[in-house]
Amino acid sequence: MDKDVHDKTKTGRLKLWYNEPAKATVTDGTDSWKDDPEWLKALPLGNGALGAMVFGDVDKERIQLNEESMWSGSPNNDNNPKAYPAQAKIRELLFKGKYREATKFTQETQICEGKGSGRGQGATLPFGCFQTLGDLWIDFENQGNYEDYYRELDLEDAIVRVSYTKNNVQYKRDVFVSEPDQLMVVRLTANAPGAISFTSSLSRPERFTTKVEDDQLVMFGALDNGKGGNGLEYMARLTALNKNGTVSYSDDGIVVQQADEVLLLLSASTNYVLDYPSYKGRDYEKLTAKRLENGKQKTYAQLLEAHTKDYQSYFKRVSLKLDQVPDTVPTNKRLQNLKTSKSSDLRLEELLFQYGRYLLISSSRPGTLPANLQGIWANKIQTPWNGDYHTDVNVQMNYWMAEVTNLNEMHLPLFDLMASLQEPGAITAKTHYNANGWVVHPITNIWGYTAPGEKASWGMHVGGGAWLTTHIMEHYYFNLDKTFLRQNYPVLKASTQFYMDWLVPDHKTGELVSGPSVSPENTFIAPDGSNCQISMGPAHDQQVIWQLFKNFIDASVVLGIDDDYVASIKRAQAQLAKPKIGDDGRLMEWAQAFEEVEPGHRHISHLFALHPGYQIDIEQTPKLAMAAKKSLDFRIKNGGGHTGWSAAWLISQYARLGEAEKAYKSLQTVLAKSTTSNLFGLHPPFQMDANFGTTEGISEMLLQSQSGTIRLLHALPDAWATGEVKGLCARGGFVIDMEWKDAELTEVKVHSKSGGTCKIGYKGKTIYFETQQGQDYFPLQAHHLKE
Repeated sequence: MDKDVHDKTKTGRLKLWYNEPAKATVTDGTDSWKDDPEWLKALPLGNGALGAMVFGDVDKERIQLNEESMWSGSPNNDNNPKAYPAQAKIRELLFKGKYREATKFTQETQICEGKGSGRGQGATLPFGCFQTLGDLWIDFENQGNYEDYYRELDLEDAIVRVSYTKNNVQYKRDVFVSEPDQLMVVRLTANAPGAISFTSSLSRPERFTTKVEDDQLVMFGALDNGKGGNGLEYMARLTALNKNGTVSYSDDGIVVQQADEVLLLLSASTNYVLDYPSYKGRDYEKLTAKRLENGKQKTYAQLLEAHTKDYQSYFKRVSLKLDQVPDTVPTNKRLQNLKTSKSSDLRLEELLFQYGRYLLISSSRPGTLPANLQGIWANKIQTPWNGDYHTDVNVQMNYWMAEVTNLNEMHLPLFDLMASLQEPGAITAKTHYNANGWVVHPITNIWGYTAPGEKASWGMHVGGGAWLTTHIMEHYYFNLDKTFLRQNYPVLKASTQFYMDWLVPDHKTGELVSGPSVSPENTFIAPDGSNCQISMGPAHDQQVIWQLFKNFIDASVVLGIDDDYVASIKRAQAQLAKPKIGDDGRLMEWAQAFEEVEPGHRHISHLFALHPGYQIDIEQTPKLAMAAKKSLDFRIKNGGGHTGWSAAWLISQYARLGEAEKAYKSLQTVLAKSTTSNLFGLHPPFQMDANFGTTEGISEMLLQSQSGTIRLLHALPDAWATGEVKGLCARGGFVIDMEWKDAELTEVKVHSKSGGTCKIGYKGKTIYFETQQGQDYFPLQAHHLKE
């Protein structure tokens, strides 16, 4: 092991670091809507399936644990047979302008049966909740003063390190979560023999038992199925490997005495399988036992090497350099300095960009469940908003940055979840809408929930399926993987089938419109004076359906499919109601120019077509782009962007418009108002999408490719006048390295993964050149260009 890894003078590495611990003995609260301040000082680790929050306290360490499928609840039929018979009447009322009556009737007929998500409090309901696995405690029973404390999360090798001196002995801890070995590894060392003694235990706030099994401490139990019985079963196994000293086991814990060095290995799993309709079948007992036994056969060096090699194969694909100043200020103090001084901190911006990549690698791996609202880190039984998958922006935002930041493999769990929604989503489509295909509304879980929410004002978002499926073609546009596209084409097609049955002609214009539906999660003042959410043809629905149809048409061309159904999608796309500009110059959110109840609403759903969609473009549709800009400016002026994820979304929106300073200001807002000392994003409470959305926003400022042209430094702010980025990806299968100085590009390298024409745009000039698979090109050198 590198003897300098705990050396805090090594200031060049990308890391979060602190000179004080998070307090492990402060009890977590039970209110899901209130964050626990000490937990937000702990440092996250994960391998997609197993998550950990390391506190780094001196006398008693707490490592809070998560497992990807620790969900309460169970499969449940939440579909409402009253929905479809009422829809014709609701549409008639809306077309006649009777919004009050339509809203009332929608709430009576178009919501789910039962309690749905429980208004985000579904831990004891069938909907369920993502929950903590529990805690690993390491009690050193050695009270007293300490000095020279240091802890870090090194983003370059995904290891948390803690060191301190006590009674003239230097103690060190190294913690990582290995994907190759599916284990959490904790190494405890000291620079004096026999100095390590502690008691280690496992616990959980509810529904757990611990016992000894051979040389393991085992914690196990069953979660609440929301119907008065047991749901998923889970197990965690812990073992201690000591160098000298003694180790003893009891049902209460593991006791280590006078060891020179100790290795703790932990495995965990549930019996969950992402397979409708049972969702059970994993042999979690044998799986956890095998992983632990395999880990025991390896040295620490072997475990570390496998972990590091695996992690760095993803993380090192992209680098960003904006600042060359040594990192000599602890991360929490650096953040506080930014908040009080209101000045920029380029090192912190680099760190936040790479932190988003780190968190995605840590919470979403091929074969795992997707990153949820909290990634994979939650410390409560009732997690905020159930820690579920919100499909009206949040789970999509988690994955916007996956392709452009060279983490396309981390995107795959989202497609697995999408595929699992086909059968339950088809039942919902038929029950609620008498439609073919599949549908999902604004929330889903690991149990195949696809019904509307329990309140129509937000739960009648019918665009979730269209929005989710845009990710299929995003993955293809970046990687040009026809095998992937062929496998997922049925999911894409089935989504178009639903909307083809759902769309109806507008009574006045004849254009195809969606409805009754909402613009997430906004409210307007109807002509009858009532506050309403339900309407026909909200701009968001029209835009996501347009994008879905475009993606389906593109996919069909790639796969050589040109049949009558594809032709019908082309006709329907042409007949969709298009984006409209109001008399005030703003892009209209609804089919009519309604006044917003909350002008600074956090959602900017009607600007989907600007980002992440392609329908509005600064060069191709300049009038619509300017209307979108006015809408953004209006939102900000009236208090918009006041939650972490919405401020993060604004970065990308302004970047698409080339508004570099406004995009940068939105980045500063995220840092100053919605970032914790461990750099987690806040809604509040904590929500992971702000981290992922910020990384996406920084990427959009540097590189865009949605228009067919790879735009370089399209939204470069003055603060980033000189810098370097390597490894960002562009649609068409290109990887871009570039350097710039004094706001001018000095070097660009294009790596072509698949060959074909590359189109580069920079400061009003566009150049084209042909590429060969696997070759590098330098477009600033004229002999590579073909005008």
